[in-house]
Amino acid sequence: MCTNFTPTRNSEWTKTHFGVDLPDEYPAEAYPGYAAPIIVKGRHSGRVACGLARFGLIPFWSKDDKIGRHTYNARSETVASKPSFRTPWRQRQYGLVLADNFYEPNYESGRAVRWQIALASGEPLAIAGLWDRWTDPVSGLEIPSFTMLTVNADEHPVMRQFHKPEDEKRTPLILRPDQFTGWLDATPESAAGMMHCQSMPALFSQARA
Repeated sequence: MCTNFTPTRNSEWTKTHFGVDLPDEYPAEAYPGYAAPIIVKGRHSGRVACGLARFGLIPFWSKDDKIGRHTYNARSETVASKPSFRTPWRQRQYGLVLADNFYEPNYESGRAVRWQIALASGEPLAIAGLWDRWTDPVSGLEIPSFTMLTVNADEHPVMRQFHKPEDEKRTPLILRPDQFTGWLDATPESAAGMMHCQSMPALFSQARA
């Protein structure tokens, strides 16, 4: 699972891969409830856009936004059936979360040590995501939000070293550039076929204070 990441500010990379600019202002690090940039594609218009959305998906039917504290990650095994995710999954609301790195706890020392994970290439990460829109019943404002897809990482050479020893190892699903369009255009069937860590690009990790 992933609760904390660094949204990218590499506008040149975003322009090269998606033809869009990054939003102007957002927090240096993202936690559940924070705004961060995501890439989406209009299902009917085919237009690619980049905008800010809240980390932690708020289903359209939710009475308030508190559910977003628990919906920042969606398990690949259950995303199609969980009430919080099944409608945007079925409606093909797939997006890409843009990050320079993300953080996970390492317990090899006996205590949680914050480690940073990034691409070995040094390029930004495009993490498979799912988004939805929720209307605040008090203010009437429409709030876009997102979750990251996660997959089992018990056998991943980098990601298997994180979280408590007894916990299942998981990782956000990081896509390669040749998969970007496929994810944004995915059907539920094709998206399910992409959700495994074996094809992820090479990662590296390092301890952070």
